[in-house]
Amino acid sequence: MIEPNREPTTYAGYEALARLYMIPGLGKKQLDKLTVREVQTWLNTLVMLCTCCDQKKDHQRPQARRRCCSKGECCREYPSRSTIASIRRILRSALSNAIRDELISKNVAAPTILPNAGKTKKAKNHGVWNVDEARKFLEHLRSVDEPLYTAYVLILILGLRRGEVLGLAWDCVDLDGEQLWISRRLNRVRGELLHRETTKTEDSTASLPLFGLCTAALRDRQRIQEKARQDAGEKWKHSDLVFTTKNGTPIEPRNFYRSFERYCERAGAPASTTPGTPAPHSWPRSTFTLASRCAPPALANLGDHERLHAGPLPGDSQGARPAQPAP
Repeated sequence: MIEPNREPTTYAGYEALARLYMIPGLGKKQLDKLTVREVQTWLNTLVMLCTCCDQKKDHQRPQARRRCCSKGECCREYPSRSTIASIRRILRSALSNAIRDELISKNVAAPTILPNAGKTKKAKNHGVWNVDEARKFLEHLRSVDEPLYTAYVLILILGLRRGEVLGLAWDCVDLDGEQLWISRRLNRVRGELLHRETTKTEDSTASLPLFGLCTAALRDRQRIQEKARQDAGEKWKHSDLVFTTKNGTPIEPRNFYRSFERYCERAGAPASTTPGTPAPHSWPRSTFTLASRCAPPALANLGDHERLHAGPLPGDSQGARPAQPAP
């Protein structure tokens, strides 16, 4: 009933929360006997529930890589407040459907309230990189001739999500007009790689202006991709995607994230703790979006690095354009 009416990534998120939290916590309760007190008590326990211990994440690692809960050293990987809010929202929606189907007469999740975050909950860094950190990261990528350098430029400057940048096609890029459109996403959902004609929000389909740095990087990407196509010969898999492997196949989203972590370490730039489990397909814009947090003069400082492309600065004769805020 739910799956046909939701996006694949949304359904996968619902399924994971139900499987990992709701079924273990409430699965043995009889639906028509469930009470508000029982639901509220269960929600309160989630604040101090170490998901690593509960789901035996550390136990599933190879013996040499185990580092915390399997050794009796709890890492206190508690669910975030937003995760608990999502769990409550899904439960409330499920019970509303049960009322509609005349299975129950009352939604016992509706009166519940979200518990406060635990005092022992570890603080997470959701900060945005400053200009120096972003410059350091981009300079490292150029020094090692990283083929996906352009993807990171678009994420940094325009605030594109991982699925949006990996799903970007050349027919949505206008280099002469200096703009692009985001209308597709590339995500792996339950083992299947999906390139879909949808985006996360309606605002995501609006055209985005390309700064000189972005335009120069995209032209460089054209050159790199054409060389890869010639080198691959008959092995090349044709697609209109901007970012592909050396054989023309789509970039695996998880591999893209692993590369990011590796380059952060090598560049000496802090890796955000925001991306990751339980939904690595969703790379929040707050990780990198300088465009939504910095004034144009601060963005213009990135233009010093733009000279690696011999392109114009955002504040040069073409004129600086205001950044498109990330929704």
